[in-house]
Amino acid sequence: MRIGFGYDVHQLVEDRKLILAGIDIPFEKGLLGHSDADVITHAIMDSILGALALGDIGKHFPDTDNKYKDISSIYLLSQVAKLMEEHGYEIGNIDATIVAQRPKLASYIEEMREKIADTLSTSIDNINIKATTTEWLGFVGREEGISAYSVCLLKKHLT
Repeated sequence: MRIGFGYDVHQLVEDRKLILAGIDIPFEKGLLGHSDADVITHAIMDSILGALALGDIGKHFPDTDNKYKDISSIYLLSQVAKLMEEHGYEIGNIDATIVAQRPKLASYIEEMREKIADTLSTSIDNINIKATTTEWLGFVGREEGISAYSVCLLKKHLT
């Protein structure tokens, strides 16, 4: 078994879609980034790559490469899932947290879990996503950005 940790943060801006765990969330702002800036999916990818000791998403999908411009982070997660499979691992579980003052995300959590589980070819029971605020403190509380954390446990395939 191997564990990994991931963290990501993106700035909230106008004229961008808010995509979280591959789900389009209706909101007046979206996240700024080279890809779709899906902060929770980025944190999950980094936790998996960390558990595999394969660096981070910037190493695999650099923001200096135009082929990743506006790319779906769910697609990138599918590529990380292939790396995980190639190294003989599967998801034990993932526990992730989105930190956003607004919008309220509770009604989207199950759909997010389903999308991540499907992309990683694992049971939804292995995926937990939570959302919290910072009680108006810091850059998240001022609604300047959204951050996310993820931990994962990978287990070797049983052959």
